[in-house]
Amino acid sequence: MKLEDELKQKSFKNPYHRMMVNVMFTGNWLMKELSCQLKPLGLSSQQNNVLGILRGQYPNPATLGLIQERMMDRDSNATRLVDKLLEKGLVTRCQCSHNRRQVDIVITEKGLELLKETDKIIQGLEDRFKQIAPEEATLIGELMDKLREREA
Repeated sequence: MKLEDELKQKSFKNPYHRMMVNVMFTGNWLMKELSCQLKPLGLSSQQNNVLGILRGQYPNPATLGLIQERMMDRDSNATRLVDKLLEKGLVTRCQCSHNRRQVDIVITEKGLELLKETDKIIQGLEDRFKQIAPEEATLIGELMDKLREREA
């Protein structure tokens, strides 16, 4: 459905304004879809992001700083998210052996198993985009990267 129909708005002041609103609207739509599907598993999208980061590090530990710099939502409180995952038995946390001020975080087997379920959810969302050719998906990704470039 066209953005104008979704928002019941006839026009935008220029193509850049329409693009900006469309990117925000579509991002919010996608995050809501993901959040609704993760909720029955007891996960937020931010918690799922942390687990994915930890799976990428596995079996090596990660620090809170590493998690924070790799998160999609960098305004999230990584400490609070790790605490929630620790309560659920999805991660372990221990003091680093060579730096007592550093905390090492590792995903557990339970966390890895849960990610197998969330991978199915992500695949289901990806499958909803089959109307977009792989080349178009690549172009959209490249254009999104270009949007985040800063002026020289």
